[in-house]
Amino acid sequence: MSKKVLIVTGDAVEALEVFYPYYRCLEEGYDVTIASPSIKKLRTVSHDFIEGMETFEEKPAYRLESHVAFKDVHPEEYDGLIIPGGRAPEYIRMFDEVPRIVGHFFEVNKPVGAICHAAQLLTVIPDLMKGREYTAYPSVEPDVKACGATYINKNVHIHQNLVSGQAWPDLPTFMREFITLLK
Repeated sequence: MSKKVLIVTGDAVEALEVFYPYYRCLEEGYDVTIASPSIKKLRTVSHDFIEGMETFEEKPAYRLESHVAFKDVHPEEYDGLIIPGGRAPEYIRMFDEVPRIVGHFFEVNKPVGAICHAAQLLTVIPDLMKGREYTAYPSVEPDVKACGATYINKNVHIHQNLVSGQAWPDLPTFMREFITLLK
């Protein structure tokens, strides 16, 4: 039976951070489901680093169909969870179903991959993040610490069932480690 991976995201997800894991998991033969606030065609964005700019630039990118609404997600049906970054984590954490969905994977120790701004979404389950170690995009370090976790300033970090990455350039290592945990 094929492994099942859930990706939770929404509009303004970083394009590379959703497409790369989605296709990489499909390549492995996994059944991949993209969950968002409602079933829709998501608008992804592209973030790029510009010399002399203190943060990143954002532009519209490709569109991507989601498969299931958060209210219809049964997390116990999935073997692993991926949380891409971009601006999506900032607003999808406001949906009541998100703590239930994300919390399940930590409660039962299933593999979780969280990259870039995904740490903003992890703030909805602070009791499960307390004492953990993870990395994220550097500007999200305060969100990691607010959960009682330790921010690790590395491109990719593995702690227990959580693989975390700082940004889309880290996707090859991030996905290799996530898939290793999932296997």
